[in-house]
Amino acid sequence: MRKLIILGLIAATAMPGAAMAQSRGEVRDSARELRQEQRELRDARRYGDRRDVREQRRDVREARRELREDWRDYRRSHRDVYRAGNWNAPFRYNRWEAGARLRPAYYSSRYYISDPYRYRLPRPGNNMRWVRHYNDVLLVNVRTGRVIQVHRGFFW
Repeated sequence: MRKLIILGLIAATAMPGAAMAQSRGEVRDSARELRQEQRELRDARRYGDRRDVREQRRDVREARRELREDWRDYRRSHRDVYRAGNWNAPFRYNRWEAGARLRPAYYSSRYYISDPYRYRLPRPGNNMRWVRHYNDVLLVNVRTGRVIQVHRGFFW
């Protein structure tokens, strides 16, 4: 299995051609393969298997880099979803940190992200909402106004 993955990576880098953005499913499959390689590396270290761990680490590092590039390409090719655009708000930009308390105007229903799955955001818990603040995404507890999580520069 590992040899097939390495062979596939070599073939993909050796083949000249125009750079094409992958589909979301293909990128997700690449991420799944990367997680499998990371598990194999962790098992090799855990059980003292002296196979060339350095080479495996290098392969995993390269696969991570390729996965980041694939997601960048996907986001570039789907600009309609991830566009920054001219997004105006009735307040100025603030650099929010987790734990900060927001006024209700900052997290009103007007700024909710109605479909977080479209943006690959995890499902918000009870009384929590994903809120867009300029190009950042905040996970806010709507009962208390506290910021739980921040993704800066999400919409670029």
